[in-house]
Amino acid sequence: MVNKIDFSKNNGLVPVIVQDVDTNEVLMLAYMNEEALKKTIESGYAHYFSRSRNKLWKKGESSGNTQEVKEILVDCDNDTILLKVKQNGVACHTGRKSCFFTNLKTNEVTMDKTQEIEYNFIDKLYHTLLERKNADSKTSYVASLYNKGENSLLKKIAEEAAEFCFAVKDNDKNEIIYEAADLAFHTLIALAYKNIHPEAILEELKRREGISGIEEKKNRKK
Repeated sequence: MVNKIDFSKNNGLVPVIVQDVDTNEVLMLAYMNEEALKKTIESGYAHYFSRSRNKLWKKGESSGNTQEVKEILVDCDNDTILLKVKQNGVACHTGRKSCFFTNLKTNEVTMDKTQEIEYNFIDKLYHTLLERKNADSKTSYVASLYNKGENSLLKKIAEEAAEFCFAVKDNDKNEIIYEAADLAFHTLIALAYKNIHPEAILEELKRREGISGIEEKKNRKK
């Protein structure tokens, strides 16, 4: 079954449309690699590949909003999958039943939240930063940075890095913490700007565990 899917067109990934099995309502769009599809078939629960986290994940693994897969369909080109699922809880990380709730023309939110989902602080902050891309730059500091463009954002990170270095040099603990928080915050803004989840950075650090820093740099040059 898995061999039927063409994973070659999009860096080993295929788009997955997710529908409610009872109502046919479209709940979300995600991506699978071959391993995610195998996990989905074996377990009966939807698994996806997160492009922002650069890792495999089970839908609802932290929130409990799992998707029981009732049917798997493939399109005529064998490069797109349709999942029909029983959605336990909500599909969207915002706490809404579906991820499709904003009118493109009016920007009106057409669906209310039905659940408050608890995420860890970094994950919550990351999604807030993503939402700020569509916010008013006159009322949102993050939106104003996005609006000014990449060069202004990177300049701000360089300034925060310099201020952190000066704080370390001055050996002021409170100032070090304050400036480190500023630097981390603006770095997270840049990651969200590029749609890279902070967890991808943690995964990279885990990958390096047990590897000599000198050896790692040699391998990077190769």
